[in-house]
Amino acid sequence: MTARKQILTIVRRALDDGQTVEIDGLGMFRPSGRGYELIPQTQPQVFLAYVQEDLPLARRLRDGIVAAGCLTWLDKDKLLPGQNWPRAIRRAVEISDVFVACFSRRSIAKRGQFHNELRWALECARLRPLDATFLVPVRFEKCVVPLQIAEQLQYVDLFPDWEAGMKKVVRAVRKAGRAGRRPGCRLVQA
Repeated sequence: MTARKQILTIVRRALDDGQTVEIDGLGMFRPSGRGYELIPQTQPQVFLAYVQEDLPLARRLRDGIVAAGCLTWLDKDKLLPGQNWPRAIRRAVEISDVFVACFSRRSIAKRGQFHNELRWALECARLRPLDATFLVPVRFEKCVVPLQIAEQLQYVDLFPDWEAGMKKVVRAVRKAGRAGRRPGCRLVQA
C-alpha cells in the first residue's frame, strides 16, 4: 500500500469513528450527516522562526498573533515526538502565508536551525509574486538585521513599544492573508 493510501485509510478510519481530522494549511475534516465535510482554513497561517534563547518572546508574539485571529506555527507547539522535524519545518514554511523571522543579538550570533529556516523562507519567497508580503522581519531588541534582508525588506521593531510593533505585524499578516485569498485577522487589544 502506498503512503498516500495509508494516510487516506487512517483519515477515513478516524472520521468513521466520529473524530475530527485537521490538516495544516487545508482545514478540518469532520463527519457530517451526508458523509464528511471540509471546513477550510481561512485564517492566515504564520510561521514563527526564532532561537531557543528567545522562546519567551516568540511565545508572546505567537499569543498576540493568535489573539488577532490568525494561526501560528511554532515548533514547540506543533512538532510531535518522533516526527521528522526538518521535513515538518520545511513543509510548514512552504504552506504558510507569512514567515516571521525573529531577530535578536542571540539569533544573529548563533549558528543553526534559525538561519537554515531563514534561508528556506528566502527560497520560498522567490517563488511568490515580487510585491507579495511573505517574509516579515521582526526585531525583539536593537540588533543588526542581515544585509540581504535589510536591503530589501522593511522590518518591525517590537521594542520599545510592543503594541505598536504588533499592529504592524498584524497589518502585514492581513495583507498576506488577502493576497492568499484568506480574510486576514483582526487586531485585538491586550
